[in-house]
Amino acid sequence: MLSDLQNIRIEDYDYPLPDDRIARYPISKRDQSKLLCLIDNQISEKHFFDIPSLLPADTMLVFNDTRVIHARMRFQKDTGAVIEIFCLEPYQMAISEAFECRERCTWVCLVGNNKRWRNGKISMKLDTPGHPFELIATRHEAIGNSWIIEFSWSNGMSFAEVIEIAGQIPLPPYLGRDAEESDAIRYQTVYAHHNGSVAAPTAGLHFTPEILSSLDKQGVAMEYITLHVGAGTFKPVTTDTIGEHDMHVEQVQVSVDNLHHFIEHQGPIIAVGTTSVRTLESVYWFGCQLAIDPQLKKMHVNQWDPYGRISDKPISKREAFENVLSWMERMGETHLCGETQLMIAPGYQYRVVDGLITNFHQPKSTLLLLVSALIGDRWHDCYRYALSHQFRFLSYGDSCLFLPS
Repeated sequence: MLSDLQNIRIEDYDYPLPDDRIARYPISKRDQSKLLCLIDNQISEKHFFDIPSLLPADTMLVFNDTRVIHARMRFQKDTGAVIEIFCLEPYQMAISEAFECRERCTWVCLVGNNKRWRNGKISMKLDTPGHPFELIATRHEAIGNSWIIEFSWSNGMSFAEVIEIAGQIPLPPYLGRDAEESDAIRYQTVYAHHNGSVAAPTAGLHFTPEILSSLDKQGVAMEYITLHVGAGTFKPVTTDTIGEHDMHVEQVQVSVDNLHHFIEHQGPIIAVGTTSVRTLESVYWFGCQLAIDPQLKKMHVNQWDPYGRISDKPISKREAFENVLSWMERMGETHLCGETQLMIAPGYQYRVVDGLITNFHQPKSTLLLLVSALIGDRWHDCYRYALSHQFRFLSYGDSCLFLPS
């Protein structure tokens, strides 16, 4: 099975995407976007505000409550050269801990115009009301095509506050424009809570407080978990087959309460976004790892784990989540914080997720592979329908509801 999956050709997951079909800006009202539905194998067109009436009885929706940070910072040298620093992830430190730092912290970053940064430190002066300060960046060694950058400041602010002032929202490169003031609001979900992502979980951008209230009144269970979206989500598959592609690593977090609710819930679980899918399925596979080795010290799900030895004897969702709960109790943890590199591709058997709310994804992307694993070759029909019916594509585009039979 693994060899068959690794031999999947990425060119089979290509489709023509005209440039004018990429949504450069969001529509004026979040829930007015179009909604392509695949329900009982039938394709139809709705609007996102129809979502409450389309969900099956006893549905649980699972949201990713990560918050996009102002990860793109531009420093101007005395020579006039602009050095762009793009924060990817803290260096040897948890994300939550890094944002609480109040004097200095170190991150793995991409550096634009790096040749102009020959040595020494660069800085920017920020004149915030009552708190003028200088942010200093010191470049250390390289890690692949990234750099270790140490940031320092002295006004007593947390790094979360500093980066909010010093940086900009990092829009996806395919939008082809710089972030504007409105993006600070529209490129966040209305329920964004935990700082850490460099890209939005875009399926959630369509939800409004009114939609959430309507779902609650309807009795839809809603759970919030966290996956911090890394820049690797935009990494194209450049190899001929997916077996040669290295999945990026992302940090996930779920609570004890989340796990209890997942175990107790009897109805369908519908993930809001591919990041929620990856989190739920990754926690299941960590539970499978624990069934083999209960003494594991941390959660790390490799991209091929579901297709190797831990999948030879699959266990139930309940048993997997109970294994994780027992492990958390032994470790004295109320939240599971771990890493996932999970690859979901055609041939994958979903263990937790029954349906998906998502946007339209880039051609030849791992996210399109994930969708195909859920709805099979019908993804071709759905995307053809969307292209012929003037749907808007990618991060600021329209949405889909996939409920496989």
